Amino acid sequence: MIKNFIKFIVFSLFLVYAGYSQHSSNISLYANIDQHSSDGLYSSCWGYSSPAGREYAILGCAKGTAIIDITDLNNIHEVAYVPGVDTPSCCREMKVFSHYAYVVADGVSSGLQIIDLQYLPDSVRLVNTFFFNGFSRGHTISQSGPFLYINAGDYFIGGLFVLDITNPESPIKRGEWESQVVHDCRVINDTIFACNIYSPPGTISVIDASNKDNLRTITSWENIPQPGPHNIAVSEDRNIAYVTDEIGGNPRVLKIWDISNIFDVIKLSEWHPPGITTSIIHNVELYGNYIFAAHYTAGLRIVDVSDPRNPFEAAFYDTYPQNDSFTFDGCWGPFIFPTEKIIASDRSTGLYVFKTSFRLKNNPLPPPGEFSLHQNFPNPFNPNTTIKYTLKFNSYVTIKVYDSAGRQTAVLVDGNRSIGDNFAVFDAANYASGIYFYTIKALYNDGTQKTFVDSKKMALIK
Repeated sequence: MIKNFIKFIVFSLFLVYAGYSQHSSNISLYANIDQHSSDGLYSSCWGYSSPAGREYAILGCAKGTAIIDITDLNNIHEVAYVPGVDTPSCCREMKVFSHYAYVVADGVSSGLQIIDLQYLPDSVRLVNTFFFNGFSRGHTISQSGPFLYINAGDYFIGGLFVLDITNPESPIKRGEWESQVVHDCRVINDTIFACNIYSPPGTISVIDASNKDNLRTITSWENIPQPGPHNIAVSEDRNIAYVTDEIGGNPRVLKIWDISNIFDVIKLSEWHPPGITTSIIHNVELYGNYIFAAHYTAGLRIVDVSDPRNPFEAAFYDTYPQNDSFTFDGCWGPFIFPTEKIIASDRSTGLYVFKTSFRLKNNPLPPPGEFSLHQNFPNPFNPNTTIKYTLKFNSYVTIKVYDSAGRQTAVLVDGNRSIGDNFAVFDAANYASGIYFYTIKALYNDGTQKTFVDSKKMALIK
């Protein structure tokens, strides 16, 4: 009997050890880039796909912004660094429009940095650091079309305001919404979903932003129980909202809401990592049927939300294996590229680059080595979308865009391209909503001169 008891104790200790020692599931780590931790803590990350098909991670560091080339998973490396002010920032966040990165930082007088990315991989250019009366810093930044939405910071009471970046290098201040303090927001088709904290605590406001000079509150709901929303993701059909609790009570969970009727919002479910009730959820991104959740000390968690009433964990990587404590250490934010590469930032150890062991979307893949024109992603889109095409031979390629009347509106590619996967980006910021078509013509020689031609449809929704 004593012998069986000892076996039980040993087996229990093994299970505990195994549980704490398992730091990942269904995900592969390709790189961890940590070159600036001596300056202080890291914060947000975002991504940029160049017209040439190269992929770059943008990482918020304590004193600046690092640009990291992740195109080749076997050669991930930092290619540029843009310093901010010398005083470390508590948080640095960025978004991308066209080939520009827009960066804000909180806790320091940093303004809005505008960084031109078009010269990558050779260099980047700091275009301007933008200030206006009453604005010197921002806590978070959101983007939709040629507009930026800067949240909290020091402008008025810390709501949000709109910058028009139709001219990307010369922002113009438009309207603001200052009813409550906005921690972060998501903008979908001129509707802002703003996460509010403090007084009154824990509400999500729905704001009409169709008139950028006059933002108008539509309604709001309380993120009960123990409200404290920081970040929100919204499904493409605008029926489901995924809200994170960074402040307030414990546990701080993901809350999933049915918002098909925004005047009668219904909570469907809550989620936290299995067996962990102490880590704090922070930023989330929705990609297909998966929520990518930066869960601070519990790391990056990937949650299958194909059934919003029954979310379950599909994969994870613990970037902070020391513990799962109730602190703001660990994973800060994720980003997913159209190629399904995943990046995540960790407060202490910088940038992580991953791929899951499963496909994130059921997009059909072309036969290896064949010519193929892929469906653009995202689709529908506003205002940028990426078109992937695969070449069996080195070819002279033209890719053109036509409107629904058959008029040519843009030429995306016109030149020699190499065998394999290539990418083109369509920036439709100055185009009207509607159906567009894109065509590829690839001239190649496999012994005789031949041509590959294909066409697909895409939808621009503003």
